[in-house]
Amino acid sequence: MQDEESLVRRAQQRDQEAFTQLYEQHFDRIYRYVALRIGDKTEAEDMTQQVFLNALQSISSFKWKGIPFSAWLFRIAHNQVVDYLRKKAKRATVPLDESQASSNSNPQLVAEHRLDIDQLVSATKRLTKAQREVIALRFSGELSTAEVAKVMGKSQGAVKALQHSAIVALRKALSGT
Repeated sequence: MQDEESLVRRAQQRDQEAFTQLYEQHFDRIYRYVALRIGDKTEAEDMTQQVFLNALQSISSFKWKGIPFSAWLFRIAHNQVVDYLRKKAKRATVPLDESQASSNSNPQLVAEHRLDIDQLVSATKRLTKAQREVIALRFSGELSTAEVAKVMGKSQGAVKALQHSAIVALRKALSGT
């Protein structure tokens, strides 16, 4: 954590190399979180870039309080996702599924994969908003329970309870019981 604190302080002084290191360390986790939450890989790439652009523009306001820098990034990402979902709810679209357009893939495998994804998406829609958030942060963002608690503004116990109930609900939905 000391190295990260040093990188953040350097980035706050407009050290491009330090911010680049922070970007490289956190990009994949932020991207996976955004992609899981919105379900569109291309849009997730754009949004993740925007998260880091927003972070760069406001890094001087980041105050080191012993909380990982990633928690701050995930809060920015969360806000981006919420804004995106609000705007998306106002306009209905049908996403282009590029995996089905590939000519060299096995149609049966593509169909089975798509069915698995559809079942998972359908199952996660049955979760509460808080449960979906915990699942996305814990498994896509690979955050610890403590980090999720900080991002969501909840106690670690509440995060553990939400995670447990979400996993039980997903297991039940996916098993068909």
